[in-house]
Amino acid sequence: MKGFIEEIQDHDTYVNDLARMIYDFCGLNYLNNPSALASKVAKRLSVLNMSFREYSEFLKRNRQEWDQLVELVTNNETYFFREESQLHELRNVILPQLRNQTCIRIWSAACSTGEEPYSLAMTVAEAGIVPLGSVRIIATDINRKVLQIARRGWYHKHSLCFRRTPQEMLDKYFFPQDEGYQIKSYIKDRVEFRQANLLQDADLEAIEQVDVIFCRNVLIYFDSLTTRRVIEKLYDRLRPGGFLFLGHAETITGMNTRFETINAGATFYYRKGAAASSPLG
Repeated sequence: MKGFIEEIQDHDTYVNDLARMIYDFCGLNYLNNPSALASKVAKRLSVLNMSFREYSEFLKRNRQEWDQLVELVTNNETYFFREESQLHELRNVILPQLRNQTCIRIWSAACSTGEEPYSLAMTVAEAGIVPLGSVRIIATDINRKVLQIARRGWYHKHSLCFRRTPQEMLDKYFFPQDEGYQIKSYIKDRVEFRQANLLQDADLEAIEQVDVIFCRNVLIYFDSLTTRRVIEKLYDRLRPGGFLFLGHAETITGMNTRFETINAGATFYYRKGAAASSPLG
């Protein structure tokens, strides 16, 4: 019979194994913080009446369980009109450059519950530079549950997602419904939601090349190796001359990427050159 110390060692081993599985699957890095991972999945293991060893084996046999696990280990905090300086650049700098295109494609990667892609659609509508109907916004997330919320487009009136939403925007683009606000259909219809894993080539290849990518507050959960992999994949999904926006705390400057850094004063972002240079080193 195993002693107490051996049981703890086994527990730690299988938590580390689970952390490695998650890292390989979607890049989220719990390898250096297995205790945080253990606390996030403890309730799920209790429901299933499984140990960490049994759960790891269960994941290998049951692909659908990954959806449950992803819900537990991802962070989905977001709100409307986040990082307004970037939306200002989209409205006043980028859209004028794209105004002659018959179709403008914008990709909101890791869109969570939908506030970001809907904010992009409202920003386009407010700009009035291009017809709203000529803009297609693709919104993806690995978490199936948050995509269900995003597709509905309804948010509770006391939700923190409205903490940066001006009243005039709320009145213009939402209507009251039950105890919350429903986004209006002509904005909602501009956004197409899909489940996608940023590390899975098949998921990303299904996305046509786009003009602008917003992939904000995602790289902070990746290590440098995964960040490089994701950035290369985003580069490939952009049309020549396309633009990439990351979160304000994220930067790929100095990583020897093929992107040109654009410093706009209040913010910075990246541009794909018309001709490819060297791959990531």
